[in-house]
Amino acid sequence: MTTFSKNLIVLLGPTGVGKTELSLEIARKLGSPILSADSRQIYKGLTIGTAAPTARQLKEIKHYFVGNLELTDYYSASAFEKEVNNLLATLFEDNDTVLIVGGSMMYLDAVCKGIDELPDVDIELRNNLQKQFEEEGLDPIRDQLKLLDPDFYRIVDLKNPKRVIHALEICLMTGQPYSSLRTNIKKEHPFNIIKIGLQRERDELYARINERVDKMMANGFLEEARSVYPMRELNSLNTLGYKELFSYFDGECDLPAAIEKIKQNTRIYSRKQMTWFKKDPEITWFHPKQKAMVLRHIEHRIQESLLTSENHQTITVTAT
Repeated sequence: MTTFSKNLIVLLGPTGVGKTELSLEIARKLGSPILSADSRQIYKGLTIGTAAPTARQLKEIKHYFVGNLELTDYYSASAFEKEVNNLLATLFEDNDTVLIVGGSMMYLDAVCKGIDELPDVDIELRNNLQKQFEEEGLDPIRDQLKLLDPDFYRIVDLKNPKRVIHALEICLMTGQPYSSLRTNIKKEHPFNIIKIGLQRERDELYARINERVDKMMANGFLEEARSVYPMRELNSLNTLGYKELFSYFDGECDLPAAIEKIKQNTRIYSRKQMTWFKKDPEITWFHPKQKAMVLRHIEHRIQESLLTSENHQTITVTAT
């Protein structure tokens, strides 16, 4: 395995587990900036509902990919991969270590493993498929995907409109099955990747999730959701918390029921995150309270990579 002198620390875990607090401690210890790997914190105007870093935290530690996109901007894991890699090339000029934090599985995989190069989708095609989805639902789009790419149809989350629509976009754009363009070959990076996972017992995590939703509501989440409600059809707002409050605004349920649904759906999402993350053997797991152990583990891994890199350089020089 190739070892480098630069290190990307990846701090991940389910929503509500306590990533933000620990990320700040790690960043202070290492003097590192923080890259957010949250597919919704990246948008402006969603501060409360996404539990984005506070103004004080943003002032203390330099953050990237927090509130830098408009709600109308189209964004993807592929775009995130490209922007992060470009940014890292610059950040590593002045930093030996950079920290990336989040729970968006596809965004983290995009950075750590890479995403296959796919063609940019024609905007007119994307708008037409989005209009079809809004008018007819997802069923006819699923049927088209099944016809054009039965292999991907069998493995995709058929309840996820974004994934289904994107796959069909690629099929229609290229005239080839989306699955035939996915190599799933892990890309090499000129830096080490150290993955730290945070986990709690399920009851403990669920209690934190419920409490966090209550705090969001007390801090003005209802007003924040109401302010973006006129744009509810945007993909950026097709997300936890906002969807449930939009249903309340539509008169489909009362507010207590909407809040309880946010809690329930967030708990379900946390289980999906853990199922995804647990498949990755490169992650070393800790409880968020094990701060000292996490810091020692990171320090050990960095020292290990430095020694390996120095030994490799010595061998290379000697051989030359």
